[in-house]
Amino acid sequence: MPVTLKEVAALAGVSRSAVSRCFTEGASVSPATRAKIQKAADQLGYRPNALASSLTTGRTKLIGLVSNNFHNPIFLEVFDLFTRALQERELRPLLVNLSDESDPQASLRLLQQYSVDAVIVASSTLPISFAESFHVAGVPVVHSFGRHTDNPQVNVVGIDNKEAGRIAAKALLARGYKHIAMLAGPQQATSTEDRLFGFLDALKSEEGIKVTTSFAASYSYDAGWEEMQRLLAAGDIADGYFCGDDVLSIGALSALHAAGKRVPEDVGLIGLNDMEMARWRNIDLTTIRQPIPEVVRLSVEMVCQMLEDQDLPVQAHLLPSELVERGTLPALS
Repeated sequence: MPVTLKEVAALAGVSRSAVSRCFTEGASVSPATRAKIQKAADQLGYRPNALASSLTTGRTKLIGLVSNNFHNPIFLEVFDLFTRALQERELRPLLVNLSDESDPQASLRLLQQYSVDAVIVASSTLPISFAESFHVAGVPVVHSFGRHTDNPQVNVVGIDNKEAGRIAAKALLARGYKHIAMLAGPQQATSTEDRLFGFLDALKSEEGIKVTTSFAASYSYDAGWEEMQRLLAAGDIADGYFCGDDVLSIGALSALHAAGKRVPEDVGLIGLNDMEMARWRNIDLTTIRQPIPEVVRLSVEMVCQMLEDQDLPVQAHLLPSELVERGTLPALS
């Protein structure tokens, strides 16, 4: 049977209320009493019940961690960083899979049932209105990897996706390609819209350059493979592609290899994210690095700040991205 608060109180020679205060954050207990209680608790192997504590404090320390693309391996890295960062601060992540969910109110009801203290929406594809629904309901929220705006209604941490598109276009132009294309993610995704805008903006004044675009069904390996297969069958392959996401790039790379195309000799590729797999030697993907550890660090820091003071002004952090040169683009001469 679990050790009870009553048993700790008896061994320490104090009241049960003193033991309760000792394990309640912010409660007043003298150093001498705290030392006696802690010694008794250690001797008995007592651990406070977090759920019971939440009834006293009104805080569950549960943080909803919400995403909608569990098919993309990059989120294994993202969730690893988020869960460890939250746990280091004695917060408990509650993972929510929204892959088949488009109604923010349904997600809000689900998370309210668990009385989460705050929510992190970790998605580059969900519209900002999704995170705003939590804010309107009075739930502290951070939209990680979210769409940047000059007048944010909720806290946002991410990169400038338009600038990422420009970086990719300029890298392909620098290689002298005459047919440049973007194999983008889902057309309705905010990240796709912004990356494509920046990509086309950097190419609009270039003469003698053919520019084409196409869209994959999702940010997944299979979607990248299928879209590149379709392009190969149509017989109009570009010289260089910005795939808009690493996992799309890897799917496209596999399709090109299967068709006997050499990368980068016949076709150049650029991804986005710099996921761990992109560095594998058999992939060696040139990509645009998104500073994922910094996005996670700032997001968790903002959650902690909001838990202390929910009246803090809304913040938008825009972090830099950079091209990482590897083997799917030819080296600049």
